[in-house]
Amino acid sequence: MTTYIFFDEALRMLTNAYLLSAVFLIAASGIGLAVIETIEKTGER
Repeated sequence: MTTYIFFDEALRMLTNAYLLSAVFLIAASGIGLAVIETIEKTGER
């Protein structure tokens, strides 16, 4: 029994994965910048 993935379904899955990775990268960079800013503020005192 072989299961085939149709082209439109595969394209939808790839698009969703791309968009999720972009959102994850934006969120991770925001968290990283917040951490760096917090470290810099504590270093000044």
